[in-house]
Amino acid sequence: MNIHYYVIINSNAASGQGMITGNELLSLMEEKRLKVTSFFTQYAGQEVQIAKKLATETLMPWDEKQEYQEFPLLVVVGGDGTLNQVLNALNDFPTNIPLAFIPGGSGNDFARAVGITRGNTKKALEQIIKAVKPQAINTLQYTEKNTGKKGALVNSLGIGIDASVVYATNDSTTKAALNKYHLGSLAYIFSVIKVLFTQKTFEVTIEANGQSKTYDKMFLATTTNHRYFGGGVAIAPKANPRVEDMHLVLAQKKSWLRLFSIILALTKEKHIAKEDVHHYVADKIVLKTKGEQYAQVDGEVLDKQEFDLEFQAKMRLFWF
Repeated sequence: MNIHYYVIINSNAASGQGMITGNELLSLMEEKRLKVTSFFTQYAGQEVQIAKKLATETLMPWDEKQEYQEFPLLVVVGGDGTLNQVLNALNDFPTNIPLAFIPGGSGNDFARAVGITRGNTKKALEQIIKAVKPQAINTLQYTEKNTGKKGALVNSLGIGIDASVVYATNDSTTKAALNKYHLGSLAYIFSVIKVLFTQKTFEVTIEANGQSKTYDKMFLATTTNHRYFGGGVAIAPKANPRVEDMHLVLAQKKSWLRLFSIILALTKEKHIAKEDVHHYVADKIVLKTKGEQYAQVDGEVLDKQEFDLEFQAKMRLFWF
């Protein structure tokens, strides 16, 4: 089967790393004489326009029973935020339209979780070329009832400390400087130190698996489809992106001593056992907060507000 690759490249991902990765990828594809149509984004949100146009006019659902003379495959180059944007652009189209991903961001948690090669464009391309069919990977759908906002995500939606860290990281010049040396993940560490002592606690009510419970003194509430957030931190160690469910991790701050104990346990992937950490696994979750907080969706910040969120799992096809 021949493949025609339609490549969307976020030129600005990771302070220009997306452009470097994209150019490297196109050179490799030219060497291999692959059939390619490429698009470099020039402004924020253009990847959404391109993806929707391709889905409407060019892309097609994958059917194992059908024989394709030439299959149009969408390839996304950028960070997790870029992948999130394209995924949302395809959200109203069939879930069996596959897409491939070449990580060119700073965190790259999605690639880390599903096994896509990071930091080596040649190997990541080889994974795509060698694949003979797509894989079903879990993504999450969310609805924010207060605003009516709906969307899809490939990593996590977090409220509290992780969202404040993302806000502080994206708002700093440190991330851009570190990205130039491929050390973007260190920016998260600096931001953690910055916001750790200023993050306010909040109240959360959750509904999952027929239970409803309210927690106070909440410091973090993260809903995810795989292990990682924040550039490689295993927030949900047992989450499997090939299983159609979701993991909710809640962490309370009852004292500084107990909070630091959780943080230490997190570095060893043993935080779930802590008394002040609460872990839910479900196929549907409702989460409501009391008190305005930032939220982050795949590394993109949502404005401060009280949240009323409903989550559901949804399998999509990825080619690698």
